[in-house]
Amino acid sequence: MQLSGFLIGPLLFLYFQGVYPNDLKMAELMTNGWFVFVSMSLAAVIFLFLIRKEKNFVDLPGKKASIGKSIGFGIIGFFLVLIGQSIGAYIESLIGIPPGSENTAQFLEIASAAPVAIFSIVLFAPFLEEVVFRRVIFGTVLGKSNFVIAAIVSAVVFAIIHFDFAHIILYAISGFIFAYLYYITKRLLTSFIAHMLLNGFVTVIQLNIDALEKFQKSLQFILHHLQ
Repeated sequence: MQLSGFLIGPLLFLYFQGVYPNDLKMAELMTNGWFVFVSMSLAAVIFLFLIRKEKNFVDLPGKKASIGKSIGFGIIGFFLVLIGQSIGAYIESLIGIPPGSENTAQFLEIASAAPVAIFSIVLFAPFLEEVVFRRVIFGTVLGKSNFVIAAIVSAVVFAIIHFDFAHIILYAISGFIFAYLYYITKRLLTSFIAHMLLNGFVTVIQLNIDALEKFQKSLQFILHHLQ
């Protein structure tokens, strides 16, 4: 992946400098967006190629939930994560941490300029993160301890690796719930669906925040005059 960075990154930047000769900021955003897309999609393809002969690699040992139940738990898990993050946000507010993630804001700025990056945020990032943090870290620790310890370890590492330490509580809560979903169904599909829906939800909300605020103001105006 480092090699791809040395090769692809500079080439993309040169290309977008030509497309936006008078807008260095846009050239940088487009470069970042396409680089994230290319590098993550490449990583996903390489991983799938490596495990092509071991189709059950991503799942935990034991009796697995059916595909239907796994999908259902994934959707339910998405709402559990929203509830968990709401609790986490409340805890953060009590200790004086302001809302809003700089990490998320940076990715969404890139996505606004280069919509192709949305595929990385919503699809590739959840897949790769679930493989690393749930299948590899959680699965490995689980084999040597118990669910609680494995879930905590994987959740903490998941939170730290995002380098958004002000909101480490939110990431840790999400990571713990993803681990729980993976554990109860034994299928990575479940935690992946919940993770994908979460990232998709956040992306849609943030990219349309101005329109939502205008709608809220219009609704308040209408309700005020109906009273």
